[in-house]
Amino acid sequence: MSADASGETLDDLVVANHILYAEGVVDGFGHVSTRHPGRPDRFLLARSMAPALVAAGDIMEFDLDGNAAGGDARTPYVERFIHGAIYKARPDVTAVVHSHSPSVIPFGVTGGTLRPIYHMSGFLGAGAPIFEIRNAGGMTDMLIRDSALGDALAQTLGPRTVALMRGHGSVAVGSSIQQVVYRAIYTEMNARLQMEAMRLGTVNFLEPEEARLAAAMNDSVLRRPWELWKRKVILAREREHGPANRRLRK
Repeated sequence: MSADASGETLDDLVVANHILYAEGVVDGFGHVSTRHPGRPDRFLLARSMAPALVAAGDIMEFDLDGNAAGGDARTPYVERFIHGAIYKARPDVTAVVHSHSPSVIPFGVTGGTLRPIYHMSGFLGAGAPIFEIRNAGGMTDMLIRDSALGDALAQTLGPRTVALMRGHGSVAVGSSIQQVVYRAIYTEMNARLQMEAMRLGTVNFLEPEEARLAAAMNDSVLRRPWELWKRKVILAREREHGPANRRLRK
């Protein structure tokens, strides 16, 4: 891996994997990536493994077509094409999360619209379109196995922050690892709350301007939840392995 991809970027990417697991967004499946800090035509993503087990040595480097850099022969995630295609289509995106978080799945298969129900999910104000893989690839195993399917998903996402994947999961994007982790977590929380509210009656969703203002406010304080989530996974690691293993990238 390139020397300029070390340090804080790797630390944050490893921590992001652990946070997303601890917060119930990913389990044994799902993944998070970041654009290479020194090579915008590359991205960093763990080898194929459970996110909760990722360490710095598990991170691989890819070009935007999903090819491993430097002759790395380790097994990659099948759906690395999700990440490369979005980075190609969206120069503003620095991090991507793909997950199968449970409360989001029903919105992708029923035609229900995922909309911001409270201020913490203002980033959903532009909506969350549904990617229909049948239109792009016919009958498949539902996985984004090549660049063509990745490009189709990126096209569905467009300029928005989240896209749902019918019968599969979702993708969230952000301008930083901290932002995309926040968005992935609160997409799941918004879906859960929206389903509960719909059982009670008509939902009074945020108006577009309310959503925009709320999203801008939350983006200004992303370090607050990030440091909390990070502390939780560090403490959990200490309980399991002892204080000597406090640094997650070891």
